[in-house]
Amino acid sequence: MTSSFSRATTRQGLIALALATVAGTACTHAPASAGYDQTQQATETAAMADAGASTTVEGQGVRVEASFEAPAGGPLTVRYQVHNSGDADLAVFDRGNRHAVMTKRLQAGDVGEPVFHEADGGLTLSHRALPLPEPSPTLPPVPLAARLAPGASLEGTFNFAPLVGGQPDRVRWCLGVAPFDDELFRSPEQGGAVEVWQAAFSLADSQQLVCTPWFDTARGAFED
Repeated sequence: MTSSFSRATTRQGLIALALATVAGTACTHAPASAGYDQTQQATETAAMADAGASTTVEGQGVRVEASFEAPAGGPLTVRYQVHNSGDADLAVFDRGNRHAVMTKRLQAGDVGEPVFHEADGGLTLSHRALPLPEPSPTLPPVPLAARLAPGASLEGTFNFAPLVGGQPDRVRWCLGVAPFDDELFRSPEQGGAVEVWQAAFSLADSQQLVCTPWFDTARGAFED
């Protein structure tokens, strides 16, 4: 399932929403062929499911397991694991952008702030490569991606809370991924346990988006 995510405009009512409050943690696991403990992975997946409503979605060469938790009056918490189910390295666009790192708003290797837009009666959060803004700023927000080997997995967590009003009735999360093409990535940097690469802006149009089903915040459950 491959799609390009065009820049969407936010309705006037969402202008009051501030960027998400993000607390990101991540860890890359070794592939099973390198001795990764499958029992440990099962335990982590079960713990993630216990934290809230969980879902699993698959794309081309990738599987994403996610859990959503939206306590009354609190932020939406999303915990996820990304699994490279293909036979080639994968770029995962959940590490924010270089401008955020340079301005100290984000530590290299941490999960970045999700972008958001309203559509289909709900709010879509996403971590994805964004196109180069026009006009181009002096310090362009170069997309950052984690490099994920075949059979490996990556964990992450982020929170989202609008500063005005409560959580939207429906919300989903989309993750951008792409095959790791050496010609489109440069300047690797180790950010904790995650190897982070700067990506070409052209990947904003060719990345694959893997999206969860809609999550009903009132019921605390994913829609069928």
